This record gives sequence, C-alpha cells and structure tokens, in this order.
Amino acid sequence: MAKILYRTRGMNSGVGFSPEIEDVSQATLLIRADANVAIGTGHVMRCLALAQAWQDAGGKAVFAMEQVSPSIGERLQKESIGISEICAPAGTGEDAKNTVAIARECGASWIAVDGYRFGSDYQKALKADGVKALFLDDYCQDGPYSADVVLNQNISAEEYAYREREPHTRLLLGAKYCLLRREFAPWREWKREIIPFARRVLVTMGGSDPGNFTEKVIHAIAAMDCNDLEAAIVVGGSNPRAEALLELAEKSGKKMKLHRDISDMAELMSWADVAISAAGTTCWELCLLGLPSILVDLADNQTAIAQGLDRRGCAIHVGRSDDVTPLKLAEALQRLLDCKENRKNMSRRCRQLVDARGASRVVSVLLGEEIRLRPAEERDIRLLWEWANDAQVRAAAFSTETIPWEIHAAWFATKLSDPDCRILISEEGNGRPIGQFRTDRRTGGDADISVSLSREFRGKGYGGRLIEEGVAAAFAEGGVTQLHAFVKPDNLASRRSFEWAGFENLGEERVKGTAAIHYIRVKDARVE
Repeated sequence: MAKILYRTRGMNSGVGFSPEIEDVSQATLLIRADANVAIGTGHVMRCLALAQAWQDAGGKAVFAMEQVSPSIGERLQKESIGISEICAPAGTGEDAKNTVAIARECGASWIAVDGYRFGSDYQKALKADGVKALFLDDYCQDGPYSADVVLNQNISAEEYAYREREPHTRLLLGAKYCLLRREFAPWREWKREIIPFARRVLVTMGGSDPGNFTEKVIHAIAAMDCNDLEAAIVVGGSNPRAEALLELAEKSGKKMKLHRDISDMAELMSWADVAISAAGTTCWELCLLGLPSILVDLADNQTAIAQGLDRRGCAIHVGRSDDVTPLKLAEALQRLLDCKENRKNMSRRCRQLVDARGASRVVSVLLGEEIRLRPAEERDIRLLWEWANDAQVRAAAFSTETIPWEIHAAWFATKLSDPDCRILISEEGNGRPIGQFRTDRRTGGDADISVSLSREFRGKGYGGRLIEEGVAAAFAEGGVTQLHAFVKPDNLASRRSFEWAGFENLGEERVKGTAAIHYIRVKDARVE
C-alpha cells in the first residue's frame, strides 16, 4: 500500500479557498478518484496521466481516495504520488468537505474529480468553498455543471450536451484532450507495419474485469482453427481470477501468455497485430499505437465509446459483454486477422484521432499557459518586424543582416495577399503574443515553414507547442501533406522543438550556402 501522506477524519473546511498559481514548482494538483474491483481502475489510471503531466510541468500530485486497491496504491507510490484517505462515502457532502480540507493541507491549486459517484451537488459543494475544480465526465448527465473546467475526452462529446452549465464553466471536449500516461509519449511517431495475415492478438479487459469476460475470450481463441495464433492476455492487478485464467490458458492448446499488472502496455500493443479490448480508457492507447481492435463494452459507460469508434472505422464493436458469445467473438477476430486492407484503414484512422498530448493540453489550461493561433493581420506588421530583427532570430536565420522597415513592410504586404502563404500569430489565453508560424506552399502538397518566438517565451517549452499547433492547422486546411523546416545545426533549441513536434531529421543540406538540418513532417505518415 502506498504511503498515506495526508489523513483526514471529519476535518471541517473553511470558506474562500482559491490559491493562485504563481510558481508551478510549488503547486499541487489534488485528484479525487477511487479504484477497486467493483468500479475498476480506469478513473485512476487516466488521472495518473494527468498527474504525470502536472509533474512534468514542475508541480506535485496527490490522490484523495476512499477506496484504493493494493496494486493501484503501489503504482502511485512508484510515481512519487501521495495518497490521502477520504473517510466518508464517495460523492457525499462530507466527502467534499474532506477533499477541500486535504486541498488546504497540501496547498492544492486545483482539485480534479473523476468518478460516477460525483455529481452536480458535489461540484457545487467544492465551488462553495472557492475551490478551482476540474470535473472529468463521460455521460453528459451530471448537470447542471459548475466546475471551472469540464473534461470529456470521448469522441461523442458535444457542446450542446452541456447547456446546463455556469457561465464560468469551460469545456474541453473530444479526443484532443484524451489522457494517456507518460509511457506512451515515445510512441507518438512510431510506424506500424500492417502484415498480410495477422497472428498476434492482445487481450485486455481492464484492471479488474468484474464480469470475467477474459475467460470468454480465451475460449474464443482456443476454438479457432489457426494453429500459429499467439495471444498475450493482460490481467490487471485488481483481477482476483488471475490464477484460474492462467490455468485455462495453459490448457487451451493455443500459444497464450498471461501478463499480470504490467507497467508498459505500449510494448505489448506494438507487438500485437490486433486487439480484443474492453471499451474503456484503453481504447485511446490502442488508437495511439494504431492497433486494429475488437471492442466489447463491459459497462454502460463504455457503450458510447465503442459505438463512436466503430462509426469512425477505428474499431469493430461486437456488443455488450453479456450478449457476446465466444463463437461471435471468434468469427469477428478471424475476419479481422485475415483482412489486411481493413486493418490498415482502421490503423490509419486511429492514429489520426489520438496524439498522446491530451494531458499536457489539459495542464496548460489549468495553468493558464495554453496557446491559441489566429491569422496575422495588418496590425501585426510592427510586431513581426521586431521579432524578425531580434538578435537571436537574426543569428538563427540564413540571412543574418538586419531587415530595414521599408523592405519588411513590402514583404509583409506581399505575404498577406499571397494565397500560398499563411502567417499565424500564437497568443496566450489573455491575448499576449507568443510567436509566429508561417507556411509557404510549394507546388503539390509541400510547404516550407518558419517559426519564431518572442524573447520572453524562449526556453519554456513554447516552441514545440507552437509548432505542434501550427502543423495541425496547416494539415487541417487541406492541400498540404508535407511540411519542411531547415534549421542551422547549432540551433539546438529549435531542433529540439521540431523533434518534439514529431519532425523527422533528414540530415544536413545547404541553404543559401549555409549548412542546415532538413526536418520533415508528413501528414498521416505513421502507418505503413
């Protein structure tokens, strides 16, 4: 069991709690979520991704929990995340008081709440104490909403479903904000090879699998007429039937291996050709790895996810666990294994949906550090001139001379009227300009890009985020399929930013007689 950093027993909360974030290195994120066999581990595991992103930004994370399984407690302890005990029934007014008291004690700047027992009254109770609250939602049925931020990472999330909300409540909707743990970050640009006949199957039914659907899957694979089939069966740390499932797999006559409470799902997902999975938070991990999947909804909250991914051609939804027989499952699996074109299309669509940066986007919102892009306007002419003539910008350029105002003004007027040029200005949420992202179209689908940051935003991670948002905007407009950037070899900060944003290093070339590293980012290049 993880160490209890803060205990609360009947603690009373005060009024007017609203700390400001002046230095994130001193800020704490308090997460209210539970995990056990009955409710599963999904809420805690996706909140773990949020906690990791908060840590990556320099802060500290603490979980406030009424119920925690030993395996989850150990995992949080390994992540240097504390656990504080809630001594009240989940979702009650007393629970809310305990949570606010813990937030005071550990100096939390935000409280994130995830779980189906926390409804509208719970949000109101937190806000009555002046707490900044993030509410993770799946059902769109817990209104009216009064939290500062509501996050629904599902592809079916729509703004109209949140009509009953306070004016201050901000919505973060869709897979752009899906929460993936740190272990998935290195796999953002990994390329999956789609082979003609798939034979490796990953099976994962969540942390606890209370209905024991894993047993049905083992029976389905055992009945298939495919001798070279391999299966990796993932059994969560909260699953009490691990030994029985191991025995069943060993007697199946097929090559099956059980993996108990693993910490690196990405490796197994990269190994597999297809997956059979519960339609919970694991779906987003499967999407990132481009793994064609058969989805089963083990609970009511998973149905919309499974149906939505099926409609988009990202997965195959075979139905609710109670209605799915081993025979039905085996038939669906055989069809997917044998059809390369179907698997290739599913993989490509999945990779377009999820990029593993959702947690950092959410943290940026909480910290007030998100960036927004807008088209450049005539009023930006002096701003761009000042940025262009900054000493560091000129040193990094391939023409290092200072740019006279008259030349800049003529250039700017030409670029604004050029249909093949797009200049975007990035801004903070308060409208303060951060930098610029420019694309110049070549023939075909290629474009060259240019990026610069205002001096006060350098060295703080804004470069990669600006490039990432600019790339998304360029590809979203249509017509552009490849983006090229050329960076001087000694401009390490710029090189790190492009590599963070998923650009491939093509090696050294010459630009205007000067050595340059050629970077390229290809639209939808992660599936071969």
